Amino acid sequence: MINSYLQGASQQEDHAIHLLFSANRWEAAEKIKQLITSGTDVVIDRYYYSGCVYSAAKRNPAMDLAWCRNMEVGLPRPDLCLFLDVSAEDAARRGGFGTERYEKQDLQNRVRDLFAEMRIHPDENEDMVVIDAGGSMDAVHDAIQQIVIERCLGVGNREERQPLRVIKPW
Repeated sequence: MINSYLQGASQQEDHAIHLLFSANRWEAAEKIKQLITSGTDVVIDRYYYSGCVYSAAKRNPAMDLAWCRNMEVGLPRPDLCLFLDVSAEDAARRGGFGTERYEKQDLQNRVRDLFAEMRIHPDENEDMVVIDAGGSMDAVHDAIQQIVIERCLGVGNREERQPLRVIKPW
């Protein structure tokens, strides 16, 4: 159902599709907790940040960023979120852009603004690192690698294991 929606093959009411995306994260939450508790590093593409900003970017007056994020409260909180910052215009010039429902320049500009809005809040600001993705593939790779290594070393060097963090209300 979600893939069909993303490909534009089906329509869903804004609240319903947001809740489906959130339910998908909740379905994986227990497994994520088990992996982290056992000492396994978990890498997830997008996660709750994208779900919140993409839903809020639709400009449905009943679905602001805070409303969208509220569904995520209680999920495991990441140690790091890499935001690959590139203008919608630059992204559109790259191959493969525009094949999914959300790959429209005006929506991408709004998404970028909403990620900036998320960083106003202390928890998200602590976890989110912005990487200039307008450079070469090698430069972006090097920036990502440096940040991930530093963060993983920081998490791994703690004398005692920290309790699993969860997303808290704003």
